[in-house]
Amino acid sequence: MSGLRPHEQKTMLTLKKLGGKASVNQITAESGLSEAAVMRSALALEKEGLVRIIEKKQTAVTITKEGKEYAEKGLPEKRLITALTKLKGEASLSEVIKKAALPKHLVPIALGWLRKKGWAQLEKGSLKLLRTPEKQGNDEKLLEMLRKGSVTLESLDAETREAARLLKRRKLVELNPKTLRIVEVTEKGWNLLKRGVKAVAEVSELTPELIVSGKWRKVKLRKYNIKAPVAKTWLGKKHPYLQFIDEVKRKLVALGFKEMSGPLVEMSFFNFDALFTPQDHPAREIFGIYMVKSPKYGDLSKYRHVVARVKKTHENGWKTGSKGWGYKYSIREARRLILRGHGTSLSVRTLLSKDLEIPGKYFSIARCYRPEVVDKTHLTEFNQVEGIVVEKNLTLRDLLGVLEKFAIEIADADKVKFRPDYFPFTEPSVELSAYKEGYGWIEFGGSGIFRPEVTLPLGIDVPVIAWGLGIDRLFMMRAGIDDIRYVFTQDLDWIRRRGRI
Repeated sequence: MSGLRPHEQKTMLTLKKLGGKASVNQITAESGLSEAAVMRSALALEKEGLVRIIEKKQTAVTITKEGKEYAEKGLPEKRLITALTKLKGEASLSEVIKKAALPKHLVPIALGWLRKKGWAQLEKGSLKLLRTPEKQGNDEKLLEMLRKGSVTLESLDAETREAARLLKRRKLVELNPKTLRIVEVTEKGWNLLKRGVKAVAEVSELTPELIVSGKWRKVKLRKYNIKAPVAKTWLGKKHPYLQFIDEVKRKLVALGFKEMSGPLVEMSFFNFDALFTPQDHPAREIFGIYMVKSPKYGDLSKYRHVVARVKKTHENGWKTGSKGWGYKYSIREARRLILRGHGTSLSVRTLLSKDLEIPGKYFSIARCYRPEVVDKTHLTEFNQVEGIVVEKNLTLRDLLGVLEKFAIEIADADKVKFRPDYFPFTEPSVELSAYKEGYGWIEFGGSGIFRPEVTLPLGIDVPVIAWGLGIDRLFMMRAGIDDIRYVFTQDLDWIRRRGRI
């Protein structure tokens, strides 16, 4: 055989130039052909016995955006230990943080890794040096290496490979399996190259001109290999997390729940007061909730009768059998505008609605806001799946049954456990945690039965069971993600590769 298609000819000549053996990437770079074209040519040449394709599994190590930042500025724990060393090995934590110029959100991370690495310990607000670290650890060396480009895990020594796995857990690098394909000219291929390779003109498309003129009878039609790889095509689709939310909604509707809705900017009355949370509660301070700067206050005139009952309940217990909180209730404070801190405010609005059905089951998937320290399990903006069931003769057993069904059917948990908890608005109160093999235990949120101090002022005289669970964490368990920040990632590669959850 001396006639080859143009791309096959170019591939053979490129291989000859590269010494008869090269990776697909090398052939692509040298020939100017696309990767798909090179692979199609290689498969056709292999079928003719002119080349052999050798596949080798590898793991690509690439640096993340956060990893690049640490590679440039230093790991948080290294910055802290360097500052501590300059302060003669012992100083107050605030002094060390100031010396290191470490951002507030990195402090917990730095302290955690200082302890894990055994470099220092924190006692009574003072940081003490335990041992001086190496000038540059394996994790730092790898980050520095990755700044210049990706490497393969298999090319690293044992200690650096372990550092790569550690950095992966910290979300500073990504490990992606890939297949390296090497194309090698066979003896038959070399014989062909010695005789000379010429390209044969082929037609890949029948045009009207070829058909009308009759030239189609004389041209050579290209044969197609349907097994040959083609360029990847990424179809448009919903973000995996949005797919999950839609699925949760469908399941809840199928179980007979109706969806609740309400405003993101809420009044303190619905977020706190109606839930029997006193107006001097720490959760209502500026470090516990986001306050709206302007306007500062909303209008409660539509709910004045309910507000009056809630006011009496806070002050002296009203007709609920409680003694209340024993302070002077401020209606002005109840009108304070805030960003919704939990989905339970929607439950209050639903219980006050003229469309409320008893018995009835309601749910919401609500965006909530709290000034948290951002880390792998906390965000300042998160979603919460909130649910209430209003019916006579409801018990704690009914609540636990709903929660267990939720964790197992929606989060794919293997088992669940419940622990007593405390909330101002429920009694008894229960915390739900779930376990998944290979993932561990994760806390999802709280639940309970609304207290009379909540239901009676709202005009409800039957039991109401309620729960508020972190749906972001439910998704994490379902998708096998151990960092909540990845739920809202804009990493297109991850989003594309992720199928249905």
